[in-house]
Amino acid sequence: MEVNDVKVLLVDDESDVLDFMKYNLEKEGFWVYTANDGIEGIQVARKVNPHVIILDLMMPKLDGIETCRELRSMPEFKNTVIAFLTARDEDYSQIAGFEVGADDYISKPIKPRVFVSRIRALLRRLETNEASPKMKVGDIEIDRERYMVVKGGNEIQLPRKEFELMSLLVSKPGRVFKREEILSKVWGNDTIVGDRTIDVHIRKLREKIGDDYFKTIKGIGYKFDS
Repeated sequence: MEVNDVKVLLVDDESDVLDFMKYNLEKEGFWVYTANDGIEGIQVARKVNPHVIILDLMMPKLDGIETCRELRSMPEFKNTVIAFLTARDEDYSQIAGFEVGADDYISKPIKPRVFVSRIRALLRRLETNEASPKMKVGDIEIDRERYMVVKGGNEIQLPRKEFELMSLLVSKPGRVFKREEILSKVWGNDTIVGDRTIDVHIRKLREKIGDDYFKTIKGIGYKFDS
């Protein structure tokens, strides 16, 4: 995907931060759209259908968590890359963000070159995280082209990171994936996430797919058991 084909939506209530991000991305050739709060952000997103959405965590009217939750509830944004922009480092805020479907966190203060490189890394992850279009293990089918999981004939919609985590584990049933490998392949080496991030996503998958499929290997990682 060429940079001049990429649409980025920036949502932040601080106009100086918004202008700063917009300037640096447009200088690199991205198409950039902006909004000043979560409600306006959803309206703009539905109008332009961006490839990447950057949400400030703390905003009036509708904060970043709720905005992300609303976006992920809409079919057209199930697979859109969404990252939070935040000055907060608490684990609970990151866990809350990942639970509603965020792909990444970008920390303030923003350094132009780092910010642009993070956007490019998010796009690379979107483009290169390809596996077999369809996989089937037991009564579970995974369709990567439609981001769809079918279990026993019933379709199950998963947020992007849950889907990618499940796809990774199902790609080699019985194999133990170390935590470091999971973080690298699902979240990327450039992403800093809390230690509980994988655990939260596994818990969500167990709730939706079933407890027996996802096995914890203490001190090592996880595997999918069909």
